[in-house]
Amino acid sequence: RKKARVSCSLPQLSWEERLANAVTPLWRLPYQEQLQVKYESQRKILQTLASRLEELGIDAQKPGGLCCPLQPVVPSPIINGYRNKSTFSVNRGPDGNPKTVGLYVGTGRERNIVCVKANHVENIPSKHKQVAQCYEEFISRSPLDSCILFHEGGHWRELVVRTTSCGHTMAIITFHPQQLGQEALAAQKALLKEFFTSGPGAVCALTSLYFQESTRTRCSHEESPYQLLHGAPHIFEELLGLKFRISPDAFFQVNTAGAEVLYQAVGELCQATGDTVLLDICCGTGTIGLSLAQRVSKVIGVEVVEKAIEDAEWNAAFNGISNCEFHSGKAEAVLPQLLASWEDARPLVAVVNPSRAGLHYRVVRAIRNCSSIRRLLYISCKPEGEAMRNFLELCCLPDPRKKLAGEPFAPMLAIPFDMFPHTVHCELMLLFTR
Repeated sequence: RKKARVSCSLPQLSWEERLANAVTPLWRLPYQEQLQVKYESQRKILQTLASRLEELGIDAQKPGGLCCPLQPVVPSPIINGYRNKSTFSVNRGPDGNPKTVGLYVGTGRERNIVCVKANHVENIPSKHKQVAQCYEEFISRSPLDSCILFHEGGHWRELVVRTTSCGHTMAIITFHPQQLGQEALAAQKALLKEFFTSGPGAVCALTSLYFQESTRTRCSHEESPYQLLHGAPHIFEELLGLKFRISPDAFFQVNTAGAEVLYQAVGELCQATGDTVLLDICCGTGTIGLSLAQRVSKVIGVEVVEKAIEDAEWNAAFNGISNCEFHSGKAEAVLPQLLASWEDARPLVAVVNPSRAGLHYRVVRAIRNCSSIRRLLYISCKPEGEAMRNFLELCCLPDPRKKLAGEPFAPMLAIPFDMFPHTVHCELMLLFTR
């Protein structure tokens, strides 16, 4: 007689659980435990930085093997539904529906990508989920296919939803035109507008509906303009008593309440006085510089996204702030020119808040070679990545071969901010001085 097999395998996780584990890996932990996990990961990063600096001949070991004191993780004021921006993909769902709007489980490399609805994901607000649900309903009615692989055709692509504490909602729909002519495109845009203004999508009460024709994974506004189909061109956010205008592709911290806490700490650590000049590198819509403008004599912002600079200038004017100037362009092109001719006697404090790609070497070199900058705040959402290279470049000994003449910086204090509850990520603020 054959024995019945006893299965020792773990119970199969639902698709919802798999997605929650992929997007918000700490979702099952009580919040205090999440903060402890993040503290430990930041501690390891500072230990790594200390040992890397030691390899460069710089004595950086402090108690615990850290390169500088590490404060406890500053908690987020909001733990659930805190995201003000969500990006939803369109792909095959667990049931095989190729017009599922959600987030990915699996990887392209493994060829096991499945798009799962995000209705249960804890860091996404209900408004974003509602817009995603309506978009799925719209494309399910459309005779046009979703665009899963560009070369295989199809049109409907991702959805970005942005919301603000003022109650504004912006939806941006990305569409692959393939071979469609202008008339057919116009018809699709008209249907989309009708659905979200007078059809079932009207429940979303969109402030702005944008459409972007894109033949690449990502296109900037300059490469392929965002087309306003309905509503206002911008949405507005309030932060630290100021009002900010947000364009479709402008950077804004994803956790508004957390950003307020972070920017208040930036103000304290800058030690800015009435005659300080604040250099805000990768300034986005100007949030950091404008929130500190009252404390300093001047703010100079640098940002690559042209529309964000337009927003920053509008934000300054609207809030009656006149001591700010903003420069549009790549920081590696703008900053060396700006600092090479720097002859201002006022103290200069730099704040950098780059993307995950970190700062270009020419930016670091310009900061190092400008002797007026004695204090630098580096805010990083991925300190273990390219930012680590920047930390080493800021602190290494002068190197004539690399045209690095300026006196090195030293890390003095690290403060992690939990801008992303339920995920493993943290925003780390490192204070460097020389």
